[in-house]
Amino acid sequence: MRRLLAISAVAALPLTSGVTPAHAQDPGDRQQAFAAAAQEFEVPESILLGVSYLESRWDAHAGQPSNDAGFGPMHLTDAAAYTASNHHSEGEEDARGDETRPLPAPEPQASPAEIPASLRTMEKAAQLTGETHERLRTDDVANIRGGAALLADYQKALGAPLSANPAEWYGAVAKYSGAQEAGAAKFFADEVFTTIKDGVARTTDDGQRVALPAVPGLDKIEKWLEKLGLRPSRTDGVECPVSVSCEWIPSAYQELPPDDYGHYDLANRPVSQKIEYIIIHDMEGYFDSSIRLNQDPKYGASWQYSVRSSDGHIAQHIKGKDVAWQAGNWYINAKSIGIEHEGFLAEGSTWYTEAMYRSSARLVRYLAFRYGIPLDRAHILGHDNVPGTLPTTVKGMHEDPGPFWDWAHYFKLMGAPLHRFGGPRSGSVMIKPDFATNKPYFYGCDRKNPNNACPPLPASTVWLRTEPRSDAPLVKDIGKHPTGESLYSVYDHSARATTGQRFAVADRQGDWTAIWYLGQKAWFFNPASAPTAVPSAGLVVTPKPGKATVPVYGRAYPEQEAYPADIPYQAVTPLQYTFSAGEKYTLAGPAPAEYYRAVTFTMDQDHKVVRGKTKYLQIQFGHRVMFVKADDVQVKFSG
Repeated sequence: MRRLLAISAVAALPLTSGVTPAHAQDPGDRQQAFAAAAQEFEVPESILLGVSYLESRWDAHAGQPSNDAGFGPMHLTDAAAYTASNHHSEGEEDARGDETRPLPAPEPQASPAEIPASLRTMEKAAQLTGETHERLRTDDVANIRGGAALLADYQKALGAPLSANPAEWYGAVAKYSGAQEAGAAKFFADEVFTTIKDGVARTTDDGQRVALPAVPGLDKIEKWLEKLGLRPSRTDGVECPVSVSCEWIPSAYQELPPDDYGHYDLANRPVSQKIEYIIIHDMEGYFDSSIRLNQDPKYGASWQYSVRSSDGHIAQHIKGKDVAWQAGNWYINAKSIGIEHEGFLAEGSTWYTEAMYRSSARLVRYLAFRYGIPLDRAHILGHDNVPGTLPTTVKGMHEDPGPFWDWAHYFKLMGAPLHRFGGPRSGSVMIKPDFATNKPYFYGCDRKNPNNACPPLPASTVWLRTEPRSDAPLVKDIGKHPTGESLYSVYDHSARATTGQRFAVADRQGDWTAIWYLGQKAWFFNPASAPTAVPSAGLVVTPKPGKATVPVYGRAYPEQEAYPADIPYQAVTPLQYTFSAGEKYTLAGPAPAEYYRAVTFTMDQDHKVVRGKTKYLQIQFGHRVMFVKADDVQVKFSG
């Protein structure tokens, strides 16, 4: 039902242990490495490039392993790099985010019982090429040879010729995915062949230009689909696009003593409440073990979908009509769908596979169209963009999916690329650094040595400072650090702005731009020669005349008069932040004043939506979105 392929027995090629590969003294560039490996192992170069693009987008990732312990451009997996640690629940956040029914702390995630066979492809590559594990991990030329050798070996095991025709390699490509499910293997292979058909070119994370020219008229061979059973699969009722591999693995829902239940709430969305958001998480764990948590009713968190790293396979756990406990903010939970992605924010996994990005992007696009959710960064939120509900909960909110999630690429795959709008002196900007070349300093990627600097890795974020100079202090977040400074930790976004987020411009000086952020001017480096933000004209809010400051809120709850007698009033409590006259914040749109009362196992009359007359607006206030009352602000166009 789940997890990864146990790679079937394959015909062994002659081993070359003890033989120094001919290429070893001639590293060349990455494009040449693909060409040489393709020639050596008689694999079409387009196939080798296409598979590598789906696995890594041709990046070497500074020798860091992926979510599935994969290394290098060909994502060769090494079981020795696989760890089952989990720290997703180490924070103080309550995933339900409703203080009327607090939950116990989640139990630690269990370790997988065994390491799946798909995490051992490096062993086979070493046998086939004579390369050491160390070289296959750290040397991209050796890694590409290893991937080419595996593809040739898979092709032979299927009884297929080492043909120069890419179309005859569909079965070997599907096998390379490492997927157990036929639908997942088919999705991976289809995406590889789509990439080959369309062509692609990009600059890698270490500055190498690689290109895959388009191969038009490429047709898949139907006999391979028949032989491998690679036909579209769909479990009835699964809410996924037909173009992805998706299965139903239900989340636990049962009563617990005394008078308790777990671990989501029944609803009737979007009839009862409009779904406004999709929340992007990373699991801080692995696919199988995270799914087991979703099947444990005593675990205090749940989510609608899980996406596997290796091949983009999706498991749905909760129907879209019901409310998962995933965002740590009950207002957001009641109006959102949560998608968890296999992997870790920093530890051992500072990159995500192209297969996962593509599958997830298709799912988000499908859900956005189904529920009328805008495809923008004000409604497709990271878990790290969800606000705390009360001043006491702000500090414990989560930080995933973190700075290494490529938001620009993700939105492009959704068919909603993040474009500039307006002139160079626009009154608001969208953060959009070049992901491949933007490598800000972080520490904290190594849990054994948490003070060590992270490897320089592509990131979607920019640092925000108190003055327009690179040695100026970071701006402060009084909610996250009430008595201290913001940190350069990979887990701390107190002084960061991220791709796709829109902010009102506060000032400009030379190569520096200031934005309004958490009630202060926040400066970031934005040179014209390599901009980290683009113009983004639009609506902003500012305090109404006569108001010195305006409170902000973590949820848009109704006024007290809106509550019926049988539902306790939920206080409309401002957060610890305010903003002052003269400051401006970008407007995402109205936010309905609603509270969904759901504290019982059965739905019936116990579950009700309280709607108020208070008008709220959603703004981009800091790294997280927040809400203001419409009566406190005026809306202006910032061109």
